[in-house]
Amino acid sequence: MAAESVKHRVQWPVPPQDGYTVDDLFTLPDLPPHTELIDGSLVFASPQRYFHFAAIDLLVNGLRSTVPSGFKVAREMTVVLDRRNGPEPDISVVRKEAVTDRRQTHFKAADVLLAVEVVSPDSEARDHNSKPLKYAAAGIPHFWLVEMAGQDDHPAVQVYELAEATGTYALTGIYHEHVKLSVPYDIAIDLTAIDNL
Repeated sequence: MAAESVKHRVQWPVPPQDGYTVDDLFTLPDLPPHTELIDGSLVFASPQRYFHFAAIDLLVNGLRSTVPSGFKVAREMTVVLDRRNGPEPDISVVRKEAVTDRRQTHFKAADVLLAVEVVSPDSEARDHNSKPLKYAAAGIPHFWLVEMAGQDDHPAVQVYELAEATGTYALTGIYHEHVKLSVPYDIAIDLTAIDNL
């Protein structure tokens, strides 16, 4: 019996002494989907709540409905920030030229206009603390943090803009029912429409 249970064990990769790099992230075989690289460590995604899926769909559709012709909206693509950091924002708005072919697996931080993170229980600390700091340090001009809020579990969208003087994000608004913005482009999203998804 013991031999049968041993034969199904998973072999996890052993981290290098100095941690993983983005090259490792793209070449290690059999990594689970949506694996991220944060500070040289591989971070595996847990199963997501329905809210996570629905909020991403709602926001992707809303962002695509008014995206200017020079940009594209992508979901769950790695963004290379530096040699030791390749997070996967839930949504990215990128320069159209950054989409080179349908086989590509990542974008450069310089091509990202907006990074969006929908908070999950397993990613709460990263989404609130480390990722915004890293996105700001990489020069991504806009960041949204989306959480399930209120008794109706609708999304609440916190909108941040990169302050050039400090190199950090400044909160510019919190939206509970409708996101209506003119920066980074004209955006209008009915957050209550999540009930239809």
